[in-house]
Amino acid sequence: MDGLLKLLFVVATDTGIPSECIFIKGNQLPGYFRPTKDWDMLIISPTKKLVAVIELKSQVGSFGNNFNNRTEEALGSATDLWIAFREKAFPNQPAPWLGYLMVVEKSVKSTSPVRISEPYYKVFDEFKNTSYLER
Repeated sequence: MDGLLKLLFVVATDTGIPSECIFIKGNQLPGYFRPTKDWDMLIISPTKKLVAVIELKSQVGSFGNNFNNRTEEALGSATDLWIAFREKAFPNQPAPWLGYLMVVEKSVKSTSPVRISEPYYKVFDEFKNTSYLER
């Protein structure tokens, strides 16, 4: 993912964002459900306004529960950030842009439909006969 972070850095500077406003790796922000979360890339304005927050994840093999865990992690991290924002962890500023990119290995296991179980209730149609990549 380091190469992708470098590319995002170049894209950000090419759009006019000063390089000193772009922070890659080791970037902790306050959360609401936890004290801090380390994000892959932050853009912070010269006036200390949080402009953008980016997280990158990859999934290679071991799809089963790991893919679902990554999905829950993405939703949890976003929820944590938005509630922290609502509760003024980043005061006197507009909402930052939040990006989350998940790169998934293309393989037989990631492109084949995933078995679903409906012992009590039906799952949403969008999940039926879909692979991890389609999800």
